[in-house]
Amino acid sequence: MHQFEESVYQLIVETSTNLPGDVRRAVNRGRAMENQATRAGLALSTITRNIQMAEEQISPICQDTGMPTFIVHTPVGTNQIEMKKAIRAAIQRATKDGKLRPNSVDSLTGENSGDNLGPGTPVIHFEQWEQDYIDLRLILKGGGCENKNIQYSLPAELEGLGRAGRDLDGIRKCILHAIYQAQGQGCSAGFIGVGIGGDRTTGYELAKQQLFREVDDVNPVPELDQLERYIMEAGNQLGIGTMGFGGEVTLLGCKIGAANRLPASFFVSVAYNCWAFRRQGVKLNPSTGEIQGWIYPSGSEVQVGDSLEEPAREAAATTPTAGQTDGSNGASQPGQGREVVLRTPISEEQIRDLRVGDVVIIQGEMHTGRDALHKYLMDHDAPVDLNGAVIYHCGPVMLKDGDEWHVKAAGPTTSIREEPYQGDIIKKFGIRAVIGKGGMGPKTLAALQDHGAVYLNAIGGAAQYYAECIKKVNGVDFMEFGIPEAMWHLEVDGFAAIVTMDSHGDSLHAGVEKASLEKLSTFKETVFK
Repeated sequence: MHQFEESVYQLIVETSTNLPGDVRRAVNRGRAMENQATRAGLALSTITRNIQMAEEQISPICQDTGMPTFIVHTPVGTNQIEMKKAIRAAIQRATKDGKLRPNSVDSLTGENSGDNLGPGTPVIHFEQWEQDYIDLRLILKGGGCENKNIQYSLPAELEGLGRAGRDLDGIRKCILHAIYQAQGQGCSAGFIGVGIGGDRTTGYELAKQQLFREVDDVNPVPELDQLERYIMEAGNQLGIGTMGFGGEVTLLGCKIGAANRLPASFFVSVAYNCWAFRRQGVKLNPSTGEIQGWIYPSGSEVQVGDSLEEPAREAAATTPTAGQTDGSNGASQPGQGREVVLRTPISEEQIRDLRVGDVVIIQGEMHTGRDALHKYLMDHDAPVDLNGAVIYHCGPVMLKDGDEWHVKAAGPTTSIREEPYQGDIIKKFGIRAVIGKGGMGPKTLAALQDHGAVYLNAIGGAAQYYAECIKKVNGVDFMEFGIPEAMWHLEVDGFAAIVTMDSHGDSLHAGVEKASLEKLSTFKETVFK
């Protein structure tokens, strides 16, 4: 098994940097459904360019490389102890090389191990089988979409849908509600795996196992095949759209499995996965560990849309203005928008002039800040002057060459986690713009209005697209928090994002959520008896 560690390393690199062909085809279908002259169209154009950039540069598609989870089927007699050691060594190497972000954090102290190793990290599931080769599969599922996983215990009362009973129609309602509750926070358009039955633990495991199925396969259970097709059609009628901007494409894939359960329990578990659906597998020689073949055909053979040099700039002229939503699901068509170039530090007057729908191009210095930094700033001073500054909710992938840091991937993280802090920090430091994904809540919206600031929605998962906009790392503070949570000071040029919450009390996210709830309610009546 002298080649096993190298084979695992190759699997990690391929999974992190190159989407497989079935996923790319699904993205292509979604892009064809969407009006390109809308916010959702802009998002999909940026996504497709990012996919190509990641493949060409052999860099992470998304900066959040998630919790590496391996499923390993081995012939009887294979040494699983040695295989586990080799997998851990490959994880360390891939992290050092910038193919994985260091994501393993001590749950008690908050300390980042720095190499993606620690109790429970990575996740490795072994199972013996009677085949004569090793089947090794890996999924990299980021925290943003992992946080949108959800489990229902039937019967249940569901917002917009009423009672969900212990039957196929109740399951249908749970899945639709799961899509609705994710909104744009899971980087839609996405894929879902559904597990029916089991207990609380095995239900979630079954749901995640469904994500290893081919996107275009057919469920062998007729009732589940029918349900999968129904969910694909109904889910895309909710009008949530890519990044939660509103639009035609919310769901790119749905896979459902069922297991027996206890009479007293009826769980429906949903594993949500973003558009950056990073899973791959290899067949290995059990004697040498060499790769004999790839489970999912290479994504290199499938082109993803047109290569757009400046998708944000090209779409700016047709970006909807405040109060409008994208798509044709009963919403108005897009109107005239603007492109506004802002250099940091930004004045309150410049911010008050912005409206929901404007495309903002940032030049100058911005600062990253995630959970650890926001908690710290509540009770401490900032290491730099943040008056007129831009805070970017981002945990980048960074590599150091000598004394210089280089950004390898730098897409936005889900912003709603900072809702308890953000309004207070805007007031305390005079921050003028917050960049993230998925939107924020009423407390932040009120602070934007009271203190003159905006929320800018970047395209979730577009880690290579945004890394290209970062021209220099000016410095870093709080490295003790770990690379993802440290405060990076970044010089940017041409960093494009869309105003989705402005200083006048308007929120695109609140509007899309309200409209999608109304559409969800239209699916209340029984469909499957």
